[in-house]
Amino acid sequence: MKVADTFEVMENTGALRIQVPAGLLGLEHIKEYELVANPAEEPFVWLQSAGTPDVAFLLVSPFVVMSDYQPDICDSDAEAIELRDSENALVLNIVTLHGESAATVNLKGPIVINRHTKVAKQIVLQNAADYSVRHQIAAG
Repeated sequence: MKVADTFEVMENTGALRIQVPAGLLGLEHIKEYELVANPAEEPFVWLQSAGTPDVAFLLVSPFVVMSDYQPDICDSDAEAIELRDSENALVLNIVTLHGESAATVNLKGPIVINRHTKVAKQIVLQNAADYSVRHQIAAG
């Protein structure tokens, strides 16, 4: 999946409202988010809490930072968001900024969104050992 797919999904639906029934790790009480994109910030998008405006995460498509990324999602995680076909999955990962010139991305725990149901879950990949929680993003 290319990052353009992320923006295409959002352009077709406006701001993408997402339900996260299990919440995100550490924020299990927040169940509703909006995916917000600004073309000037591409390839990055924001995951903004719908009810708590000061809770937001910077996300990026993992395929932008690692073209051969191959997330292995267990059946129970796919079932939790009613994901029956990998083509319906929008995979995004949380970016952590380290000062003004460095950033990392968590490749072990992506947020997987079912494009059709708009239900998401942050998961730990079955092949998490293959990836880092602090994968360096190249500058430029």
